[in-house]
Amino acid sequence: MKALLLSLFTVLAISAFAQTPEVTKKGSYTLTFSNNDPNLDPVVKERLISTFFKVYPELAKEYNKKTAKKVYMMIDTAYKGVAETDNAHVRISAAWMHKKPEDIDVVTHEVMHIVQDYGQTNGPGWLTEGIADYARNKFGVNNAAAKWALTDYKQGQNYDNSYRVTARFLLWIETHKRMNMVKILDKQMRKHTYVDSVWEQEAGKTLDGLWAEYIANPTL
Repeated sequence: MKALLLSLFTVLAISAFAQTPEVTKKGSYTLTFSNNDPNLDPVVKERLISTFFKVYPELAKEYNKKTAKKVYMMIDTAYKGVAETDNAHVRISAAWMHKKPEDIDVVTHEVMHIVQDYGQTNGPGWLTEGIADYARNKFGVNNAAAKWALTDYKQGQNYDNSYRVTARFLLWIETHKRMNMVKILDKQMRKHTYVDSVWEQEAGKTLDGLWAEYIANPTL
């Protein structure tokens, strides 16, 4: 019974703790930060918030000035993944931040999804995640300390592997074929006008053709 009471007390304490969101407004943007983990390092919390206000305006300026002005972020002890985003709400695993306290740029990836605002896009999901990791690589504030980097090419990879594999391919295209390719793709995805022919029209070859050239010489 004592253990049961202690467990109930812990649940109630965490629940009460989660009912005090912190609202911060800077410039045009407002972040409501919630946290149901009383053991979260206050330094990590402040770094997550400061990263949001550093990268979100930059992402908005680069890709979508009409992005949401109010964003909600929660550190959640019940969430078993790493992070997810839906409708300007970002949820980050408390366990992940304990395990990887330097992975502050999980925020950069997730808020890029808010900026993307693709909704029910007709474009491929692997490209959505690839663009988000491309943005993390370009705009992230702590990638090196988190030991996060784009994935070097390895035999067997494909452009639709998503995340860092796709992101590096996109960077290669911008380096060797077409500057601002990501901005072109991002705009099409948001407007629901994505077509496979965009690769050949803008970068000179089909997607498969670009990938074949990439794997032949993947140097950035």
